[in-house]
Amino acid sequence: MKLKTILFAITAILLGGTVACTGTQAETPKKEMGIQLYSVRHLLDDGQKYHDNLPGLLKSVADNGYTHVEAANYDNEKGLFYGLTPEEFAKACEDAGLKATSSHTGRSLSADEMKSGDYADFYKWWDKTIADHKAAGMEYIVMPWMGVPDSIADLQKQCEALSEVARRCQAQGLQFGYHNHSHEFNEVEGKKMLDYMIENTDPAVLFEMDVYWTMYGHAAPVDYFKKYPGRFKLLHIKDLREIGQSGMVGFDAIFNNADTAGVENYYVEIEEFTGDPEEGIRQSSEYLNNAPFVKASYKK
Repeated sequence: MKLKTILFAITAILLGGTVACTGTQAETPKKEMGIQLYSVRHLLDDGQKYHDNLPGLLKSVADNGYTHVEAANYDNEKGLFYGLTPEEFAKACEDAGLKATSSHTGRSLSADEMKSGDYADFYKWWDKTIADHKAAGMEYIVMPWMGVPDSIADLQKQCEALSEVARRCQAQGLQFGYHNHSHEFNEVEGKKMLDYMIENTDPAVLFEMDVYWTMYGHAAPVDYFKKYPGRFKLLHIKDLREIGQSGMVGFDAIFNNADTAGVENYYVEIEEFTGDPEEGIRQSSEYLNNAPFVKASYKK
């Protein structure tokens, strides 16, 4: 074994990794790393590289360093993910070397439902959604948006409804959560919306912290991890553009406190790219794969 290879192996071990030696080469195994497919959605558009070629896009995602995906295209009415049945979507991911582990979709109570107290259609929508996600082999369903309610009374009704959705997910072997943007750090009758949601939902409701939007909302991710330990089972790892490029987000502190947060998984999300999206997702996965503060896996 060459001296350079030996030094590489020793460095990897010191950083907490493992090495597999074959001949004169040594490689650190790829970390378990998810990506939110919203990041590369435009590559499926008309005239783009992967238009009408979801398998090709999924293969590119795998080739650029990712092991699993979070979907963002579920159609409740048709029961489809990216135009595919739940089983077909799971198979397409598997064929590309990926696993579909999570999905962004959601429906909050309407004003009429909150006023009438009739939640039958709400739960009917969610029951079908849960069944479709179970069929796709998902582990998580994450609601990505809810507007700021007019009152604490309305927010409490939403919390109670989301708690029931989480219990229904749990009964089917899935976990349910909520993903924040920045508006959840606004106040409703003197209480921050996100704080109220965490404090007034069933513990079965997990939270997927978007670390960039949290900072944009003038809050510190690590402070929330410590305030509500164990509630942030998922993270959206996001930066201004590619991960680690701006220097604005303290990813080392975030990952170093992941155990306090209760993190089980994370997904890279990139909303804007400096240049080519495929190059951007590759740069982002390389940053995290090379970061000594990011574990190989967060599975419990």
